[in-house]
Formats: sequence, C-alpha cells, structure tokens
Amino acid sequence: MTARGLVGLDVDGTILCQDETLSPGVVDAVAEVRDAGFEVMLATGRGWGGTHHYVEALELTSEFTVCSNGAVIMRRVDGEWTRWHVEVFDPAPVLALLRERLPQARYMVELESGQRLYTAVLDDWTLDGGRQVDFDELVSQPVSRVVVVSPNHDEADFHRLVEEVGLNEVSYAIGWTAWLDIAPHGVDKGTALEKVRTELGVAGEDVLVAGDGRNDLGMFAWAQAGGGRTVAMGQAPDEVKDAAGEQTLSVEDGGLAIALRTLL
Repeated sequence: MTARGLVGLDVDGTILCQDETLSPGVVDAVAEVRDAGFEVMLATGRGWGGTHHYVEALELTSEFTVCSNGAVIMRRVDGEWTRWHVEVFDPAPVLALLRERLPQARYMVELESGQRLYTAVLDDWTLDGGRQVDFDELVSQPVSRVVVVSPNHDEADFHRLVEEVGLNEVSYAIGWTAWLDIAPHGVDKGTALEKVRTELGVAGEDVLVAGDGRNDLGMFAWAQAGGGRTVAMGQAPDEVKDAAGEQTLSVEDGGLAIALRTLL
C-alpha cells in the first residue's frame, strides 16, 4: 500500500533543540501523521551512528533514513538497518587544497562502510568507534563525506575559503559554527530523497520536508520542483527561510509539530 505522502525531517534544529532535547510536541505530532498513513523519515547531516537513536525516540516505522547529507541511505529490511545506497568520492584533491589553507584544522572522513577516520578528536561529533590516523591514510581511499573543523575560523571565513578553493567538484555545506561538511558532487538530501520517493512510489506533490540549515537547501529545491511543500523553522537563517515555501515557529517553540499537523 502506497503511503499518503512522504515527510522528510531534518534533525538538529528541527526535531532537536540546541540542548538535544526533542522539540515540544514533536513526538505526538509525528505519531499522528504516521498513523494517518504518511511515511515519516529523517533526512540529516548526521551519520547513522548519531541518527538511529532518534528514529527510535520518535517511534518511526519508516523504511528509509537519509544520513550524511544524502551520501548514505539506510534501509530497514526484516527489522534490521542496512546501508542501501552509499555515494563516495576521492577526498585527496579537496583535502590537499584545504590542508594548504587550514593546516591547523581537524579533519574527519566517513568510509563507505560507515567507519570514521580522523586526524584529531572533533568536539561535538560522533566518531562511531572511529580511528585516529595520519593525514596520508585519511586520503587513501574513497569516502562518503569529509568534515573540516577549524575553531579559529568563523562562517564568513569558510565562505571566503570555499570561494578561494573553488569547491566545484564536490557538494558542501557550512555549519552553524566553524565546520565544513563536504559530500560527493551533486549529492544532497534532495538527491537521496528522490531515490526514496521513487522506491516508495509517492507522488512529488505529496512530499513535505522541514529543516533549518543551509544543508537543507537542496532538499527544499528538490521538493519544490516536484510540487511538494517546504517548511523552514523559525530560527533558520534568512537565506533558508527565503528558499522555503512556508515558515513555522522555532524549534524551541514547537514549530515542527505545528507544521506537521497541517497534514491532518
């Protein structure tokens, strides 16, 4: 039986407040939408290790979860989650450029298997039982993502760096603080959700996505191209709000629950 619609939800700043508590009312609202026949799933920049807990906390029954900004799609088969689709790229060229300009930065990559390799511990990042390696090993095999953390630089610094380096062979998103998250070229949450939508047989106009970050812009553009709805959280940057078709209240004020209930 085809779902009534597909609902794709960002995690940080959308279902989760800054202190990592769930947004007010979101558990009940998700349950109501799920029970009404919608496929409710997460689409996040987090890796699977930092995501699966919230699939359980929200009691999601979804078949799919999009992780790593679209580079990884997890699928539930007979109750077990598997890596259904993984995009990878050669990190060596981009990491060489970045290291030249950010020699003191900390770097992490996620391998196709999901294992994480890092040059130094990254605060606030789930390392998923990863392994610390030297830079040469970091760039020695294909990866699904690259994360660059440089506490001495701010968002404006990273925007300038991206322009100088010319990151046109990969996709990237700049976080709220000093990190750069790089995915394979042409890959974002929207490209992953399109694979899910096609697999589920849901019409484009029956899609709703919600998010608050610049890494949600691709997801918004994808949903709008198919005639779906796009919701920006109240605390989102102006460029994210401008890209969305709708706005709701902030995550702390239960904005996601309000947006979800418009489906009922």
